[in-house]
Parts: sequence; C-alpha cells; structure tokens
Amino acid sequence: MSFDAGGTLIEPWPSVGHAFVEVARRHGDAGLDPNKVSRRFRTAWLGRGPDFDYSRRAWAALVTDSLRGLSPLAEDPAYFSGLYEYFAGPEPWRVYPDVLPALKELRRRGYRLAVLSNWDARLRPLLIALGLAPYFDWLGVSAELGVHKPDPRIFARAACSLGVPPAAIVHVGDSFEEDVAGARAAGWRAVWLVRDGSGADGPAGPALASLAGLSAWLRAAAEQSD
Repeated sequence: MSFDAGGTLIEPWPSVGHAFVEVARRHGDAGLDPNKVSRRFRTAWLGRGPDFDYSRRAWAALVTDSLRGLSPLAEDPAYFSGLYEYFAGPEPWRVYPDVLPALKELRRRGYRLAVLSNWDARLRPLLIALGLAPYFDWLGVSAELGVHKPDPRIFARAACSLGVPPAAIVHVGDSFEEDVAGARAAGWRAVWLVRDGSGADGPAGPALASLAGLSAWLRAAAEQSD
C-alpha cells in the first residue's frame, strides 16, 4: 500500500496561517491574522499552475501570492527562508490521530507500506522527526523523482521500486485528481480519503472519512475479488 503525505498522514497544525504568523512575528510583523493567511494560501494553492514543481522557487512564489497585500514580508527573502525551514521541522505539523493505529494494523497484517507524495526533499527528515518513517519500506518524493502525481510515471516508478505489480497496489490519498485518478490511470487501486466527510458520493465512489475504515475497505475489496 502507498499513502499520500499532506492531508492524508499529516497536516499543518493548528493551520498553515498559524505557521506563517509565527515566523512573521520573528521577522517583525505581529499583525497578521492566521485565518486570513490560511484563506489566501488555500486560494493560491488551488490556483497553482501545472508547472508548479515543488522547488524552493515555486514555494517562494506561492508564499508571495499568499501574503501580497497582507504583510510587507510578502517578498522578503529572509522571511521566506525562515518559513521554508520552519515547515521542514515537526513544530508546525501534526500526525492525524488515526494514522498510527492504521499503520500498525496494516503492518501486523503483513502489508508493505510506502509513501508517494508530491513534496520536496524536506519530506524525508520530516517523516523521521514525526516518527512515521519506520513504518514505510519506501518513500517516494516527487521532487526527487522528477515527476509529480497524477503523472502515471511516478506510479510506475513506485511499483518498480517496490517490486509489486501495479494491480496489487492500493494508494490512499486526499486528492481525487492526483491520488485516485492518477493511481487508477496507472493500473493501481485507490482509496479516496475525504476527512471532512464530504466525498461520500463523489466521483471515486464511496470515500473514507478516516483511516480507521481502511481495514474494513481492504477486507471488502478482498472478498469482492475472490
């Protein structure tokens, strides 16, 4: 099995905006509203183009778009560097409460586990710092592989690295386009994780609201294939 990282295993905590505000305070701007920043970041994130390559340059542009008009730090290289490094560490992140029980159960049942995420080189040390890395046999980071989900090539490379036929792999993620559609186009099975519960009748069929339901999904899928 493979898992997406952000929105599936981990999330910014208490929010993206709070992280921006914490680093801004260190750089002399104590007036930012974390809720406004979170909304602006979400808009910038959803509006990122297909050329977004998870490079430092791409993240800097996203930060500028998120803060333009809200803070004089919007185009401050020192602020961006501080924010970039802050997100590299565990402080602004949390592991979802359902993650460790699910990973332990899957390990107990003999599943090989991997991460396949659109991210940059900060992901590996972050997963180590958060105590998640030991649960996975392989970590696939899109910026290191030079290709990003939903491109089928990233799924093909993952399958090759794991030594498992595509049809035998289940990928779990929160993005329909990147995780579900991408995995299925590569011949994998996919589970759509919609943590707010809004995707129960979505284009991927029944969605899971929590990883607590993953074992039952796998049992049902195994019974259907028998």
